Amino acid sequence: MIFFSNKSRPYHYGPYPLERLQRDPTLASVELSLPPVARPSEQAADRKGFAATIEKYRQVFHALREDLPASEQAPVPDDLERRSVDIKGSAYFLNASQVGICSLSSSCWLSDATVLAHDHAIVIVVEHGRKPESGTLARSWVDDCVPAAAAFRAYEIAISVSNHIQQMGFSAVAHDEFNGDVDQDRLTVLAGLATRNGNTIVNPYLDQKFSVAVVTTDYALATDAPLKPIAGGNARNLAYWFGVGGSTSGLERWRQKNRPTHLSKFAMETVKRVDRPTTLIIDDEVPRVPKRASFFERPIHGDLGAKSKHERTRFSFKHPLAKAMTDQIGAMVPHQDGPVNDEVAASCADAEENTRALKSLSYFLGAELTGVCEIPNYAWYSHVDGGRVVDPRHKYAVVMLIDQEYDTMEGASGDDFISGAQSMRAYMRGGLIAGMMSEHIRGLGFSSRAQTNADSEVLQLPLILLAGLGELSRIGELVLNPFVGPRFKSVVITTDIPLIADKPIDFGLQQFCSGCLKCARECPCDAISWGDKVMFNGYEIWKLDAERCARYRITNQRGLACGRCMKTCPLNKVVTWDGPIATQVASWLGINARWLKPVLIPIAVKLDDVLGHGLRNPAKKWWLDLEIVDGICIEPRKGVNQRDLNLKRNIDPSTQKIAYYNANLMPPPNSHGITMPPNRKEALAAATVLETPAEARERVSRGGPTPEHYIPTAPLTDAERAALSQR
Repeated sequence: MIFFSNKSRPYHYGPYPLERLQRDPTLASVELSLPPVARPSEQAADRKGFAATIEKYRQVFHALREDLPASEQAPVPDDLERRSVDIKGSAYFLNASQVGICSLSSSCWLSDATVLAHDHAIVIVVEHGRKPESGTLARSWVDDCVPAAAAFRAYEIAISVSNHIQQMGFSAVAHDEFNGDVDQDRLTVLAGLATRNGNTIVNPYLDQKFSVAVVTTDYALATDAPLKPIAGGNARNLAYWFGVGGSTSGLERWRQKNRPTHLSKFAMETVKRVDRPTTLIIDDEVPRVPKRASFFERPIHGDLGAKSKHERTRFSFKHPLAKAMTDQIGAMVPHQDGPVNDEVAASCADAEENTRALKSLSYFLGAELTGVCEIPNYAWYSHVDGGRVVDPRHKYAVVMLIDQEYDTMEGASGDDFISGAQSMRAYMRGGLIAGMMSEHIRGLGFSSRAQTNADSEVLQLPLILLAGLGELSRIGELVLNPFVGPRFKSVVITTDIPLIADKPIDFGLQQFCSGCLKCARECPCDAISWGDKVMFNGYEIWKLDAERCARYRITNQRGLACGRCMKTCPLNKVVTWDGPIATQVASWLGINARWLKPVLIPIAVKLDDVLGHGLRNPAKKWWLDLEIVDGICIEPRKGVNQRDLNLKRNIDPSTQKIAYYNANLMPPPNSHGITMPPNRKEALAAATVLETPAEARERVSRGGPTPEHYIPTAPLTDAERAALSQR
């Protein structure tokens, strides 16, 4: 950080310096002596606009609030402090602002509640989002529902934490203000997150601008003590403003709050904009491909063998926290599309204002970066699940990036037992943001569909490029952003509401990746290209060996999936006022002093290794390593990946062989449920037909024909399907 590094700050302390506040354990008896309170009456107001959208999704999540625990308890530590680190870490990982834990007694339950056999409560605080500027379209959308949005976020986190505990074999139930059985104010005080001020409770950092949800459980945990009443008056002192102890500094919070709400917290407006992406895309030659061709879809149909087919059902969610989020992800899929209001909102006639408003709304809901582009025909899948033909029906894409969380990645190897949870967290949050925004757009009278990891009709990579959120990287089928590197998942809204498209960006990544092989060196399955870019299905790309990557990620027995390339990339950094000064300077030079890159890149790549970037940081390791087998959490059967940097590994591009499954080697788009094993030998030989980018430019300039291997495999006839189904 500018003043104090957070490198040694334990993850479970959270972003606010709660550990610096004075506590008074004797206040617990005072709080517990108060009589139980009555259940609050929910205002049955006729919710409209975005408030109605929040309520709809609250009910979707509410249906998942409680479930039966697993039939056997996980081998969790006897150390209650270590258990609390895992639980608090889970909540902070899911973007809680503050978390506290307290014991439960009978007076903590509402007067008419059925008291559960729970003895601990986990209290989750979420800060109210920042309102868009007065007079803007976005302000009119969310002006009356800021507390409700924060309350829903807290409830969403509570449900995931509750499900996490249930997966470990303990009883847990999530509670919000109107769908719970506990006195939230009392528990917030007992958990050391607020003090009483008459009839209200006040947080030392957030005043009254926060919402609360609670998890009650029989899972024994270490508890926090109540705050001394004086704590709130001393909280926002110089130590807070300068981030003493490694917490998020008040200065960084001030910086973010003073940026226009349609801009992210990252200074993307300072990055050079260009008319075309920095890698060649021959638009007229890029084929539309079926979702069936993805190497993460092919195992479902048995293409990669029995082991991959089995592991595909569990590979990224065989950890209790990752598994806890899968029901939420699935529950939102039916709501990604829906009926459109017959009346078009008159307030949405201005495309520029619409664009600003949707960006403001995305940041209000928790997206990290948002861009807009027009959707090229080739960005739509030709066919999706079941062989359904996709009709390209929308003009615009609103593309959002969800950070996979830097500190957690710092504590991980990239392919250990938290990797899948990092993906699930981003997919859940992205699905929620896109789903709510799409619902709202349809209410304004415009067609809109959320395109998520669980159910998408579009390929998201080209849309990220065109929306100006990054450049294509050596990692292959992955875009890097100048501020969060490769550490994100994307989610897309396709829509016809009038918008203004952003331009692609150029921050010199092609030159950087040409001089850096760290991701390729550290890849555990040698799937990342060691050599130069090629033309693949109309794209200039460092082509990943997608089959090799998918096989490793799906069958990784010492962790969940793999994000090793993201973990070790030199651009996986924090570029805010709280980030290291060297990182901030390097980022500024990379964006604004491009002429220095030939000198700086070799130095930067070497320094990245010398400084140990990519090593695991024990202070950030908060999760318990557990593996779900047949519905029961056990200790990982094969152990846990504990990789650090492989500095002695030498790379010789001439020895690497990559399988290129061009469009003509993809399975038929309507072969759903039919096993179509890939022909790797043929795909390795396909390297000989690939063009270099220079060769492709020359061919196009002289009017040469599109390469035959860009032509996708034709659909099966009914007779062919019948014959193959009987094999």
